[in-house]
Amino acid sequence: MSALAAPDAPVDAPVDAPPRWGERLRWTLSDASVIARTNLKHWVRNPAAVLNLTLYPIVMVVLFGYVLGSAMNVAGGGDYREFLMPGMFSQTMAMGVMTTMTVVSLQTARGVTDRYRSMPISRPGVVLGRAFADIVNSVLELLVLLACGLVAGWSWHRGIGDALAAVGLLLLLRFALIWVGIYLGLALAPEAASAAWLPLLPLTMLANTFVSPALLPGWLGAIAEWNPLSATVAACRMLFGNPGWQGGSWAAEHALTLAIGWPLLITLVFLPLSARRYRRLGR
Repeated sequence: MSALAAPDAPVDAPVDAPPRWGERLRWTLSDASVIARTNLKHWVRNPAAVLNLTLYPIVMVVLFGYVLGSAMNVAGGGDYREFLMPGMFSQTMAMGVMTTMTVVSLQTARGVTDRYRSMPISRPGVVLGRAFADIVNSVLELLVLLACGLVAGWSWHRGIGDALAAVGLLLLLRFALIWVGIYLGLALAPEAASAAWLPLLPLTMLANTFVSPALLPGWLGAIAEWNPLSATVAACRMLFGNPGWQGGSWAAEHALTLAIGWPLLITLVFLPLSARRYRRLGR
């Protein structure tokens, strides 16, 4: 036997074997939690963002519930503020895509994303961390909006289980749209991302958010009923026991199915696109 041989070492032992799938997953989730905490710390230290989280729901409830709502009727009868609040919950979750898109675009333009890419951290963990932070922000925003609704006279009229299911649908919609925001934030310059609310606002308004599609012209009502936002709004009204969720179309009768299906489809499309866009940065 040669003096250079190591009798106790296995001859075929792998050198620098790649980590297993479970180890990569733990690494990704660990890095995602660190990125999420970093993003949340920046948010907490931004007084304007915290103030916006507190005041926005109050202003929206007063404006739409009392100022505009005084002249609104619900198709089929019922209190308008009871009809309105599930729509406002859903619209707030949808408009959150602007926050995600703007922050990601600014971080990319300022080189923060490039610094993340140069560090020995999981690349999927970076985008997951952004998603986790935005979900936490959305939960807080939704809690404030729920409290405003209760003060304004809104309430749920079915069991707590159905109410929690409605909240789950709202957060599912927000989670799906986070990936839309991440993709657009990585693709657009900050100036373009800031102007993206122009097409986004009509998309959130052209739904059953503030009025029933039955009160719209036929072709416009059909578009509103098939808006993914309308499915979440109608399903939440049903689960909360609020007026206005009934309808004669297939989309209205299967709102709960669509409220799950639309966000899953959006996630399946934009999550891989976001990951691919992040990997191709700088090429």
